[in-house]
Amino acid sequence: MKFVFLRATSLLVLPAILFSTRLTAPAAALPDPQRIREITGWLPAHATGIGQPIANRAAWEKVAADYPLLKEIISQAVKVAAKPLEPQRDDLFLEFSQNGNRERWQTAEMPRRERIQTFALAECLENQGRFLAPLEQAIAAVCAEKTWLLSAHDRSLRNFHGETIEIDLGAASVGCLLATTDYLLGEKLSPATRRLIHENLARRIFTPYEAAINGKSRGFFWIHGINNWNAVCLDGVTSAALTELDSPAERAWYIAVAEKNLDYYFAGFTRDGYCVEGLGYWGYGFGNYALLAETIRQATDGHVDLLAQPQAAQPALFGARTEILNGVYPSIADCHPGNQPGPDLMYFLNRRFGWQLPAWTSPELKGELHSRITMAFLPSDLPLIHAENNLGEIPWRTGFPQGGVFIFRPGPAAPVPFAVCVKGGNNGVSHGHNDAGSFSIVAGRTMVICDPGGEVYTSRTFGPHRYDSKVLNSFGHAVPVVGGQLQHDGSDAKAVILSTNFTAAADSLTFDLRSAYSVAGLKKLERTFVYQRGKSPSLTVMDSAAYAKPNTFESALVTWGTVTRLNGNRLIIQDGNDSVAVDIVTQGQPFHIQQERIDEDVSNHRQPTRIGIVLDTKATAFQVTLKIQPITETPGK
Repeated sequence: MKFVFLRATSLLVLPAILFSTRLTAPAAALPDPQRIREITGWLPAHATGIGQPIANRAAWEKVAADYPLLKEIISQAVKVAAKPLEPQRDDLFLEFSQNGNRERWQTAEMPRRERIQTFALAECLENQGRFLAPLEQAIAAVCAEKTWLLSAHDRSLRNFHGETIEIDLGAASVGCLLATTDYLLGEKLSPATRRLIHENLARRIFTPYEAAINGKSRGFFWIHGINNWNAVCLDGVTSAALTELDSPAERAWYIAVAEKNLDYYFAGFTRDGYCVEGLGYWGYGFGNYALLAETIRQATDGHVDLLAQPQAAQPALFGARTEILNGVYPSIADCHPGNQPGPDLMYFLNRRFGWQLPAWTSPELKGELHSRITMAFLPSDLPLIHAENNLGEIPWRTGFPQGGVFIFRPGPAAPVPFAVCVKGGNNGVSHGHNDAGSFSIVAGRTMVICDPGGEVYTSRTFGPHRYDSKVLNSFGHAVPVVGGQLQHDGSDAKAVILSTNFTAAADSLTFDLRSAYSVAGLKKLERTFVYQRGKSPSLTVMDSAAYAKPNTFESALVTWGTVTRLNGNRLIIQDGNDSVAVDIVTQGQPFHIQQERIDEDVSNHRQPTRIGIVLDTKATAFQVTLKIQPITETPGK
């Protein structure tokens, strides 16, 4: 089933178009006519979607019996139906263009769109007709909106004022939602409602999309986009077409266009499968890619299987490979701390690739309700994809050399839970932060030394002042301040790998960080990590800096916890029941500790604290070593 509604927290914008007020770009190349004819021969005579229409009661009754938790959808629909449908407020939509606030409109708008999904699924499960009237009311309300774009993606208000019709993440998802609702409910919906759906899909989705692809209008940037927009928008548009358009040739054209342009999405991954946008965006982008792949696979009776394409193999592994320890994952880039890969997506990938990972072998998951239905309608005989499997490294480490990210773990049956994520890479990627050379530490079940993740999105987040934010610039990350300078942004600011040495006992890695700082006379800036396994695990971080003339130097740690200085050279950092000790060695040079709460509107529920380790005098050379070890008993107990 194709209910993949995108909640407000998942509706994202791309740094590559920070200063643009348009979603347009040069048109995409046309697909090969021969390929269109070939795909046409594999498609059924009429449009179809994943799952079964409401008329197939045997299928829906089996799903309801197999998955008792789906009863929650019906009780949820009853509660939603008891609440009035709030009108769309133009004043809230206009706020983004006026003051950069996008949250108030999204908070008000998303429940309006979610009503369609809730009532449609509840009616399919129950089939008593009581949700049809509120469903049709919600459909009519959404179809009456001036634009389906998100307010943050219509900065010029040209869509709002009816001067153009563009497609963004929000529009693509609404198109898919309405097409799926029409497919599922069919003649249960009134003829007037079905006409309204067809007319709006043609006007807002199919006509502008076909014009953009055929060169009759300027194309959309995301068709060539190397990030989540490409996969998400192509999924929404293509799935709507496959579910709604009866002509096999038309449906084949949409599949061929998606085939041709989805390669751009994978350009946002490094060759070793690292998603530079972070875990949340991997789940969003690759989740939509996987859903589109399955929709097309079923529609073409297995002849087109996008998930089996070689370029998908390494990106598919990203969610499984990036667990640091005990269910804690990296919060790198514009991520929400605490994010984990979606269980519905991981269950599906586990089956398709035959990973046999025990955490994701059951369809009885705690994901979104619509995701549970999606899983329930998957065929029992999903074909196995035979691809290179990189999961054997997981007990010890995960390495993304091209992405510059490494996760060091204690290994199987380790006596002390202590693991590290090291972030290299560069400062010029989609949704990236200025964080070359930073690191996070998980002790027990807590990220005690943290990457603070993203901020609550405003116009500043994706504007020219993005890196004014102390949580997005390098001040909010565990990296040095060199000669009084933070890191600069851009792909030329990078952590160059100088050496690695990975063994069963210890892992070591050295970065050259000079290019990340615009400091005159900076002759050397190397950061070495040594992760020690065993009964007394530790992470040693050594910074070596050299200048042509005396200058200043400062190291840093970031935490959501509390900091205690036990003596001149030792800190205790505690977060909940988990703690680490930090021993500071500066080769005899005096220093002081400078703590500062990072007072930005962060997406986490707690403000992070930056712990500056500030050398007191200028010098031509510095060597600062931090040895960090887990404390197996909570301090004070």
